[in-house]
Amino acid sequence: MASLQGYVDRRVLLVLQDGRAIVGVLAGFDQKSNVVLSESKERVYSMEEGVEEIPLGLYLVKGDMIALIGEIDDAIDQAVDLSSIRAEPIPPIRY
Repeated sequence: MASLQGYVDRRVLLVLQDGRAIVGVLAGFDQKSNVVLSESKERVYSMEEGVEEIPLGLYLVKGDMIALIGEIDDAIDQAVDLSSIRAEPIPPIRY
């Protein structure tokens, strides 16, 4: 995935096939789209408690688990109060 080169050293959001949402700085990737994130956090969505961020640190994600990768606008992301957001967790992908 040569298109990932433009995301290196930028904050990205990964949505995984099991429904998890991981935010972190893209530190690297390989030819199989395996991704290394630094300063990563898992965002856990809930209808009762808002969004909880769980620190993960340096995190490796297998390429075949990634459903979506997108760059995060830091200014917008920091302006959002995650504790006020209520959302159902993303369901896992079913084949």
